[in-house]
Amino acid sequence: MKSSRRRFIASTAAGISSASIACTLGNFNHAVAGQLNKSDKRSPYGPLKPTSDINTGLPLLMLPEGFSYQTYGWTGQPMADGRRTPSSHDGMGVIDSTDGIFTLCRNHERGGLIASFADSRHTYDANAPGGTTNVVFDGGAGKFISSRASLSGTVRNCAGGVTPWGTWLTCEETTVGSEATSEPQHEKSHGWIFEVPANGQGNPKPIKTMGRFVHEAIAVDPRTSYVYETEDRGTSGLYRFRPNTKGKLHEGGTLEMLRVPGHPDLSKDVKAGAVYGDLQWVKIDDPELAHTPETTNSLGVYIQGRKKGGTNFNRLEGIWYYDGSMFFDSTSGGNAKAGQIWELNIAENTLHLVFESPSKQVLNMPDNMAVSSRGGIIICEDCGITTIQTPQGIKRYFPRLHALSPEGEIHLFAENNTVIEKPINGIKGDFRGSEWTGANFSPDGKWLFANIQTPGFTVAITGPWEKGCL
Repeated sequence: MKSSRRRFIASTAAGISSASIACTLGNFNHAVAGQLNKSDKRSPYGPLKPTSDINTGLPLLMLPEGFSYQTYGWTGQPMADGRRTPSSHDGMGVIDSTDGIFTLCRNHERGGLIASFADSRHTYDANAPGGTTNVVFDGGAGKFISSRASLSGTVRNCAGGVTPWGTWLTCEETTVGSEATSEPQHEKSHGWIFEVPANGQGNPKPIKTMGRFVHEAIAVDPRTSYVYETEDRGTSGLYRFRPNTKGKLHEGGTLEMLRVPGHPDLSKDVKAGAVYGDLQWVKIDDPELAHTPETTNSLGVYIQGRKKGGTNFNRLEGIWYYDGSMFFDSTSGGNAKAGQIWELNIAENTLHLVFESPSKQVLNMPDNMAVSSRGGIIICEDCGITTIQTPQGIKRYFPRLHALSPEGEIHLFAENNTVIEKPINGIKGDFRGSEWTGANFSPDGKWLFANIQTPGFTVAITGPWEKGCL
């Protein structure tokens, strides 16, 4: 989004319970905090209601009127390659679009000492159960076609990101490994990024120069092939990988950490609408150093950057490239520790706090995110069940999807409503506290794909997107 089009809100107030908050900023390059206004404006998509899944008939989601969805790839369901769908569905993105047929790569955030779910050709560590599956969806027919294992032998594949050359970068959110001090022990070290193509033949070779740390997600600048990486820890940095050869990450490159001069910590106490310029990037001399010496603290890369003035955030998770900017979120950032949304404008070399949640009622712990073709941001919550005392009594919120508009309004779009009384593939129970993951749009903007991590299934949502910003 160009700066002239972006007028996002930036709020540090607390305890606001309105469905929408608006704040007008001045010129982007000289933005200052404006008057925070409460608004009773409801979502343009309308209120949520229990909506039945086309395939199971169960009201698994709360959606606005006019929207429909179908589920696919439930944990344990057979895939086209004869294997069963792994559990713990997480980050996901469309990596190929040919004649209306979309191929998604889906992460599975599995850990422990369990066997790989892929064959040996596509397995990195035989004693690691994480990885990816590729899912094919026919946009014209409006139905899922098939799925298959594409990479395994990894650990806690949380998120990742799509590349401009049609692959998926899957990230390990851990630094466990074969070291004697590691618990549990695996055949190989972990904490890496791997690349998976659309044809499902994932390369089980880590791209080690991209760093070994507690990865979350990535996004790629299509003009330069620079990869921006987030780190999911209470102390975390924003990283940039500059490949030696454009589009060929396995040929190595340079890893760097963001430094905002004069601002070593942006995890809290940030002025509403703050814009920082003259950004710098400090080199990580040893990107393979997972821990500081004689520890298992997973801070080897982070500490290197901090010693050179790198800026600290609080749990960086989702990140998405759109129109010259990187939009990313800090899950526990802000004074309410309920989340921040940032914009890194690459050309202008500025960092802008575009939104800070004033309370968990408004937005609680943003995670995976994506920008729609209309310029709105879809945001997944990773918060479990949120219980808040209101004047009307105790209110419970189950994990939600939110829409953040270019005009600076945040709206509720969906809520988890997954209760299964009669077993599906042996699955039964109340899963309304499970997080949303992997939200992303089809290239034509007609379909929103997402996951409910537990019990583990993928959804394709469609409806009157034109009513709002998504």
